[in-house]
Amino acid sequence: MKPGSVLVDVAIDQGGCFETSKPTTHDHPTFVVEGIIHYCVANMPGAVPQTSAAALNNATLPYGLALAEKGLDALHAHSEIGRGLLSGLNVFQGQVTSQAVANSLGMEFVEPLKALG
Repeated sequence: MKPGSVLVDVAIDQGGCFETSKPTTHDHPTFVVEGIIHYCVANMPGAVPQTSAAALNNATLPYGLALAEKGLDALHAHSEIGRGLLSGLNVFQGQVTSQAVANSLGMEFVEPLKALG
């Protein structure tokens, strides 16, 4: 990257996206490594709690409504909401339906649609 470039690590709370990332605070939000400016403030949404809560509610409400209206059938829907719900399924009736979770726990992975039957 060119010197003066900026990296914003929005995943710093989960360990970060970049090799050179380290958590910072709003008191000292940036640091420079090899001329690259890093912004790695943990819990960035916490700086604007009302706005971030509204955004989170707006983003997740359609998924909650789909589950409330259709139950598990919402995961079978051939729609953006259905695909989103299915891709976010980690465990179903004791079966690990997320490859990453299964790998990290040394457990067997089961395809989500197979687990749902």
